[in-house]
Amino acid sequence: MGMLYSKMGWAALLVVCLSHPAAFGEDLVEFVNGSTLTGKMLEIRKDAREFDFSSKFGQTAVIRTYPYASVHAVTFNGKRFVLTPKQAMSAGETSTGETTRTPAELRKHIEQVGGTPPDWLASTDMNHPSSLDLDWPLKPSGKWDESKNIGQYIWGRVNPNVSRWKPGIKLVHHVMERHQRNPTLLKRDMEKLGEMYFTLLQDYPRAAYWLQKAKVSATTPTGIHLAECYWRLGSKPMAMDMLKGRSLHLNAIKLLGDMGEVDKAMALTASYANTNSFNEAFLNAGDALRGAGRLDEAIEYYQRVLDINKARNAEYLKRYQARAAESIEAIKLFDKADVSRVADGTYTAHSTGYNGQMDVEVTVADQKIRDVRVTKHSEKQFYSALTDTTTQIIDQQGIQDVDGTSGATITSQAIVSATARALAKGAN
Repeated sequence: MGMLYSKMGWAALLVVCLSHPAAFGEDLVEFVNGSTLTGKMLEIRKDAREFDFSSKFGQTAVIRTYPYASVHAVTFNGKRFVLTPKQAMSAGETSTGETTRTPAELRKHIEQVGGTPPDWLASTDMNHPSSLDLDWPLKPSGKWDESKNIGQYIWGRVNPNVSRWKPGIKLVHHVMERHQRNPTLLKRDMEKLGEMYFTLLQDYPRAAYWLQKAKVSATTPTGIHLAECYWRLGSKPMAMDMLKGRSLHLNAIKLLGDMGEVDKAMALTASYANTNSFNEAFLNAGDALRGAGRLDEAIEYYQRVLDINKARNAEYLKRYQARAAESIEAIKLFDKADVSRVADGTYTAHSTGYNGQMDVEVTVADQKIRDVRVTKHSEKQFYSALTDTTTQIIDQQGIQDVDGTSGATITSQAIVSATARALAKGAN
């Protein structure tokens, strides 16, 4: 612990000795937005003004990097360190904690931050099987083999295991160096690298940097990721400029809704109504309308999935219809799920994720949601949904304004639906 203190060295650090509000042996992070997170402090990087923190969601240990700017205080070993006074806001920051940047400022930010390797990269060991083919051809031959093909290894072994996220990213960096003289493979490597920074770590500057290098378009999921990076990094105009085309990928429905462009989201939904992707489009439209408070319209779109009753196979139909039905139920529970009506206590409920049942535990005290935990799940491509969605629910003190995690929307909505059910159990 002495080493941790010496590395801490934060400028203008206010230290106040308090009793530890978390369980014995756990550290505590208090975010500027008022939410809290318990777990274990792993590493603090003074120069980068960030730290790594491990928290547990169900049986899954999740390690995330948090910038000082988003953290009000941390507590460990019985001592509390204030990093960002809540009343202080930097230039360009709004009262909601959002940062706005001009296109020129954002391009510079992406180049400066995104173009540099993360501090953890050099010290991270690659732990992939020696049997992997590091040439990584565009089209794998033979049967699915996660011990040979890198893309299949990332999907089947890296994405479902948080401990492999950073080694997996380092593996792609390594392979990319091997492909410097092969433009086709290099483009694929850069696109995959940007996607992993986005979905796994929510490292938007680095995700944007590599997705820009890969020259992705908004007709692809990774192109929608790039537009979301621009928005989350403070430039909605840059995001909207990328989304102005006619042939947008259906994931843009969700993003447009999150950005408040609901009418544009509905127009895009209409273009998918008579395609084989109508289920995903209608579900995304329902999510966009729900976030905008247009609840009756949201129910109509969810209901369309139930009424049409078609999908590519029985498994997909079951999945789509479960999500639609549970989304309708969550909306109908909004009043009961109002935390001001919920008695103090801990409530549990479940919902249907991508791969099966997801259990959630919600703790309420003094008319506030104090904690939301995923206690059990069988998701594989959950990305950051387990931490991002639960944090949003605590931040928003409810479920209505929660936007699903990109790439793991079904997982996010399952958490929202289960939380609604849990809160409704304690409603007066």
